[in-house]
Amino acid sequence: MAQETVYIVQAYTAGRGKALKAEPQVGCKTAEEARRKAERLAPLRLGVVAFAATADVEMGDYDENPVILFRAGSLPHPFDQG
Repeated sequence: MAQETVYIVQAYTAGRGKALKAEPQVGCKTAEEARRKAERLAPLRLGVVAFAATADVEMGDYDENPVILFRAGSLPHPFDQG
């Protein structure tokens, strides 16, 4: 199992009713890059979050408690906590 830290930006737009629709995740090389991308997307989306997670990418096994680097707007659980 090769563990590595992945940095991801997840943006949300309006779905049906009051639901949020997730856009495709954007992978980043560093925490700073993820935070900057999320900050740029924030005014353009209903919600956006940048986070870091430990993962075994080969197995598709991700940490259930990601470290939030940036959050803005309306977000689903667990990103709405905090």
